[in-house]
Order: sequence, then C-alpha cells, then structure tokens
Amino acid sequence: MKFKDGYWRMRPGVRGDYAACAHDVSADAGSLRVLAPTREITRRGHTLDGPVLRLDLSSPMPDVIRVRTVHFAGSVPDAPVFEVRDERPEARVAVDGETASLTSGGLTVRVRRDAPWEMTFSAAGRELTRSAGKSLGVMHDAQARHFMVEQLRLSAGELVYGLGERFGPLVRNGQSVDVWNEDGGTSSEMAYKNVPFYLTNRGYGVFVNHPGRVSFEVGSESVSRVQFSVEGHDLEYLVVHGPTPADILRRYTALTGRPALPPAWSFGLWLSTSFTTDYDEATVTSFVDGMAGRDLPLSVFHFDCFWMRRYRWCDFEWDPEVFPDPRGMLRRLKERGLRVCVWINPYIGQASALFDEGAAAGHLLRRRDGTVWQDDHWQAGRALVDFTSPAAREWYAAKLRGLLDMGVDAFKTDFGERIPTDVVYADGSDPERMHNYYSLVYNETVHRVLAERGAPVLFARSATVGGQRMPVHWGGDCESTFEAMAESLRGGLSLGLAGFGFWSHDIGGFEGRPDPAVFKRWVAFGLLSSHSRLHGSGSYRVPWSFDEESVDVLRAFTRLKARLMPYLYTAAVQAVQEGLPVMRAMQLEFPDDRACDHLDAQYMLGPDLLVAPVMSADGDISYYVPEGVWTRLLDGATVTGPGWRTERHGFDSLPLLVRPGAVLPLGARDDRPDYDYSDGVTLRTGHLADGESRTVTVPTPVDGGVAAVFEVSRTGDRVRARRVLGAPAPWNLLLAGVREALHSDLETTPGGVRVAAGPGTDDIEIILRGAA
Repeated sequence: MKFKDGYWRMRPGVRGDYAACAHDVSADAGSLRVLAPTREITRRGHTLDGPVLRLDLSSPMPDVIRVRTVHFAGSVPDAPVFEVRDERPEARVAVDGETASLTSGGLTVRVRRDAPWEMTFSAAGRELTRSAGKSLGVMHDAQARHFMVEQLRLSAGELVYGLGERFGPLVRNGQSVDVWNEDGGTSSEMAYKNVPFYLTNRGYGVFVNHPGRVSFEVGSESVSRVQFSVEGHDLEYLVVHGPTPADILRRYTALTGRPALPPAWSFGLWLSTSFTTDYDEATVTSFVDGMAGRDLPLSVFHFDCFWMRRYRWCDFEWDPEVFPDPRGMLRRLKERGLRVCVWINPYIGQASALFDEGAAAGHLLRRRDGTVWQDDHWQAGRALVDFTSPAAREWYAAKLRGLLDMGVDAFKTDFGERIPTDVVYADGSDPERMHNYYSLVYNETVHRVLAERGAPVLFARSATVGGQRMPVHWGGDCESTFEAMAESLRGGLSLGLAGFGFWSHDIGGFEGRPDPAVFKRWVAFGLLSSHSRLHGSGSYRVPWSFDEESVDVLRAFTRLKARLMPYLYTAAVQAVQEGLPVMRAMQLEFPDDRACDHLDAQYMLGPDLLVAPVMSADGDISYYVPEGVWTRLLDGATVTGPGWRTERHGFDSLPLLVRPGAVLPLGARDDRPDYDYSDGVTLRTGHLADGESRTVTVPTPVDGGVAAVFEVSRTGDRVRARRVLGAPAPWNLLLAGVREALHSDLETTPGGVRVAAGPGTDDIEIILRGAA
C-alpha cells in the first residue's frame, strides 16, 4: 500500500509518524527493548504526547533476528499466529553510549542511540540492509485506519525474489504485492498462495510474521527500499542471513517448517476426469483401458467435482446416477495398480444433507449476528466449515475417513481462498488474519487424516506460511496457451523461493482446449516437474484426443520420469531435510552468475538437471547455459557454457542438460515411479575433472529396501566407480559423451560408453581413450 505522494509529500488524508530516535534501550538475556519516539527528544517536555514505538529485538535461531514493533499493545489480536520455531539461542547483546547491538550467529543488528533513527543489519563486516529515516512508523489514512509500516534499504543492484506464488516476472523489483489469497487464475497480480517472505541477492531474507494482509512495495513507492505494511498496531519481521539463497531457504524453512515426503507413487502420472466434462464409470474405464492399451504408465486416477451430485458439494457422497457402485469401481481401479484421488473443498452447499447437520452442531462459519454465513457463489447457498473449531475439524475429518475406508488414497483440496472477513470464528480468531490462515487449517485437517493411513499426499491450491509442510500444491486455473505455460512456470519457481518443495500444474492448461502443439510441449514440461497431472476444465486430457504424436510424446516423457526417479526421489528427500525445492530457479543454484538473476523460463530440476521448456509450436528456443561442459541427457552430446544457445527441438525433445561433474542415478524401470531404485541402477556421469570425486546415495521407497551408496572418481585417464554401501544388486556405469574407452565388458551406446556390473561386482574402472 502506498502512503506517500512522491518523495516529499504524503497522500491526501494520510498522516505518518516515524521512529525518530532510540531514546531508551534496555537489555535482557539475549534480547533488547527499544523505545522509539516519533520525534526527537531534546527536553523533558518532548516526552509528552505523540506515539512511541516499542521494539523488541531477539533471535529465535542462529543467524535470524526478530524485530517486533508495537504501538498500542492492548489492540493486538492474539490469534491466529504462525507456528514459528524458537530455539532461543545464545545471542550476544552489547549496549554503550552510542549503539545497542544484538548478534546471533553471524548476523548483527545495531540501533543508533540518538537521532536520527537508524537500525542496521550486517554480517561478515558487510551491511545487508537498514531501517533509516522515515522507515519505521505508524500511519493513519483518510478512513482513520491504523497501519504499521517499515522500509528496508535496497542496495544498488539488489534484486528481490519470493512472496509466494506470483505469475509475473520472477524479480519483484518495481512491483506492488498484496499478500492476500485470491482465486484469480494465473494471469493477474492475484495469487492462490501468498507468503510474506522475500529474499534478495545480497545474502538475506525477510519474513513478515503476520498472517493477514501484508502490503509490499518492492522498490515501487521508494525505488531504493522495500516497504511492508499491515493494518493494526503490531508488526513483526525476521531477518534471515544466508549468505547464499540456499542457506536463506534452509533457515527460513527451519523456522516455518519443511514438507513431509510424498509417497513415491505420487510422482507418477495423474489422469483426471477433467472438471465439467461428462463422465461416468464407463468413461473412467475407457480412459484407463486407453492408457494401458497404448502402453502409457499411469499411477493415479483423479475424480474431479462431479463425482458428487450437483448442488451438493460437498456432501462426500458419490453420485449414484453415474457411479452406482463406487466401492466396486475403486476396487477394480486398485486391482489395476492405480491410486485414487477425489476432489473436495471446504464449502457445504445448502442442498447437501451436511448443511443442516453442520449448522445445528455449530460447525459452520457464522456472521456477527449469529446466522450462518452464506452466499450463492460456486454452490447455491454455500456455507463454510469453521476449522478453528476442534469439533468441526473432527466432523469434517470423519467424512474423509469414510472415503479412505472405501479405497480413496488422496484428496485434491480445492479452494480455500475466498474467505470472508465479516464473520466470527469459534475460537475468536481475528477474521482479517484468518483470511490467508484459513488455507493452513483447512489443509492441515485433511493432511492429518491422510497421515493416519501412511505417507500422505494431497493436491492443494491455496496456501500461506507453513503450507509447505503439506505437499503437493498445484498452480491453479491457467489458460491453455504457451503464455499461460510461461505464467505457470514463473508461479512455481516463485513458490519454490518461498520454501515450497513440491509443485505441479495442469498439463495442457485448464481453461479452454489446447491445440496439439501446446499439449505436447506442456507434456514435456509437466513430466519434468515434481508432480505431473493431466487435467482440464471442459475437455478431456487423454492424449489420443489430440493426435497420435501426443500419445508418443506422453509415453516417452512418462517413462523418462520413471527412470529419473532415483534422482528425483533424492531431490525430494533434500526438500524434506533442507527445505530446498525440487524445481529451482536458476538464481538459487547459480547465485554468482549474474546472467541467471532474471531467468524465469528455465529451471533446475534438483541440483543437477537444467530444464528449458519449449514454449513455441515450431520448437525454437533460446536458453542460457552456465559455465562448464554440460551433457544432454537425451543424446549424450555436450554443450559448453557460459552463454546463450538458440536451438530448434521436435516435440519429443527439449533442452535437458546434466550439470558438469554430476553423477546422475537412473533407475532400471520405466513403467512405474515406485520400485527398488538401487536394483539395476545406472550411474550416469560425464566430464568429471581430474582429481574430482562424487558420492551418490541411491534411496529406496519400497518396504524392506536398502539404500545404496556409490563413489565415482577420476584420476588422470581412469574413471572408477565403487559401491560402498548397499545390497549386491546389479548396477551400471555410463560415461556420457565418451566414445572411446577401455574395459573388457564395454558397451558403446548413443549416450556414451557403458559397463554393466553383476550382483557381486563392487568396483568398475574405465580407461578413457577419447571424448566427444
């Protein structure tokens, strides 16, 4: 929200009172309290009248500093609040005549004990950012609303990323962003997943710990500052030191939570009924038969809204006209090795039998006059479940357990954004702060039910801080165009920079029917995402409805993803353990390469695969390759960076490059995502430097399976691979890009030279004779 009219003046009706000095400072064990008057104090009379801000500086964990500012303490709502880890580490506090400081790990905040107001954050002897004159303050607008505001300095060349799922340019500089969940599609400034956290290329991030609307002006009101403001009387933010973007994400997700590990089967291909299409059990069976008959591996079948009767969403009852035998149908799908997902949302239509039940029990959100909140949007007379009530949560959860007992494995938790503020919650939560937070308690309720039965996975659209703990999330309603494909990718990369590890999107787009070129290009992108779903609105997404080449393209990339599962599952484990997303913006992996700063049409899939989706019918694409000799995964050819490349690709291809020196584990199966990855694994390596060594852990998602650990190294012209841990299963070594080498059992392939190791072989050595 903009308060100023240019640099000098305030907007009409706006009054601002800014911290002018740190007049009083007191130190406690590991914390500082600062009283900051909004005018200079040169005599006793100046202490009368006018706002005084109270700042509490502390540290919840090393290299993180919390700044909490309060104006009227008695006007601060106490719920809801984000769950934030607080280790209370030993922080060093120092107070002298000129400054007061607090140091946590390598991060220090210093407050000048005089006018003008100045609070600086620094690390390793380098200033990161500062709050200076006319930065921290209290604002009143023409409607007599009260806001807290802060501005932190942007240095020359400093770029800002994050703030949740946003579909515009990845770099936020120059943008105005309101953190307020909306159902706005993928082509506007609105977003389904808003997160008040940003990070910059200067080695720090900022998390505004406020669950309601947070308004950001990122170099927009003041081009050299990031401003954030909230309505109310308190403002808390945490500065998170890196220094690398990956370090910032590790610390931020340590504060707010890291994702659960989705089950391995969820990484396979999902097929949907689509939304408003006509479907019944015969339709579903024809889709499943069609996939099997065309040799297309399928892992999950999804039933969208109309598995329930019209006007009755949600009553969690199958429509008997189109699904007369749901238990039998689910059993038959399970017998074919499929998992089942069904669509749900938090609304209860008035025609649902659950409406009267929920209203009588007090499970539905109410207006201030005590009546049930209702409107006619989406479902006639819809009401909203009040998830702040433990009884309402259990009531809702019980309905889901009935579906799990029937054979359902996962839920698509749609909506959760259109949450009213003219309501009263059961636990007294502030409705403005509940607007975004509602998505968290909604998805937590569903995720906990799924966790009762094993490794949970849901498919969620709405989210905020902490939502990353409950994957998977998808990008929302996009059009079926190349432009929407680019929008979706930008949204996913931005969401990853807000701590979300797993992300998906509707292959081919949601609104409208994609032409075959869009569908085929989107298939390659979709199968090189963490999760992959064929879904649309008014048209089916089975590939043969487009053309026969679509079938071939889907088969090729679905099978490729299955072979990549040892690598992708390792990246998934890293997301769980470290908070790094599976799909990564280039800047996250290459922070020192300034050419990567603005790239938002390509990404890293895990740490070692560069993916550049083709977003044109003719296959023309320009993409950037960082420094080093990269190898193409699909044909073993080499690409040398740094530099831009312009290429043309068929529908069965795209730029898919393996990082220099990487050892990529490829699985032996291409028909399913969940198998013993170490059995028959191929270690694909290329261009290891002399003296370089890599250790590769190959996980296993199957019960009773054992992870394997391999070490691959190069000394001179000799490349050696050694199994150091794991069962003595067969394995392979592939040297990509190599055409001539010596080994008694060497096989030359289009991708390089390969040696197969039998079950009892723990060492392979290949002598290089030449390279492509």
